[in-house]
Amino acid sequence: MTAPAKPTSGDRKIVAFCCRECAYAAADASANARTPLPPTVRLILMPCTGRVSPLHLLSALAEGADGVMVAGCLLGQCHYREGNFSAVDRVAFVQRLLKSVGVEPERCRMFTMSAGEPPKFAAAVREMDRVIGGLPPLPRSGDGEGRAPRNGAGAAPGAAPAEEPLSSARGAA
Repeated sequence: MTAPAKPTSGDRKIVAFCCRECAYAAADASANARTPLPPTVRLILMPCTGRVSPLHLLSALAEGADGVMVAGCLLGQCHYREGNFSAVDRVAFVQRLLKSVGVEPERCRMFTMSAGEPPKFAAAVREMDRVIGGLPPLPRSGDGEGRAPRNGAGAAPGAAPAEEPLSSARGAA
């Protein structure tokens, strides 16, 4: 029996939520300079990192990303005043949440840079790729470690049954 193959860089996925004013501008300048970046990273343009919700980060991980990064303006220099401070707090919240459920908090990171720092953007992407590459793959619901069914089947003995959806409860009244 052979050991499971270690995921290659092409198997990993990193989602980068980038603010339009700084991080995405730095990414654009980096691309224009033909700076090679790992193919594992997918950029998502955001008006501001302050618009990134913890649900965005967790949804990306749940939908197949192995890591998420938020890249925005330098602290204190947000084009929308305080958006990056909100993003820092939200990333820290997601890191605590991941740790509480046994997932490596390093899978979610925040990076700051100005639009004139394409090398800093490239370094952040490479750092994230290096960190995620060193972590084991995230267990997925299709890996046998899935969630309990929504209909209550397979629930623990003595557990309360799942509530019926409102649509079916209305018709019975």
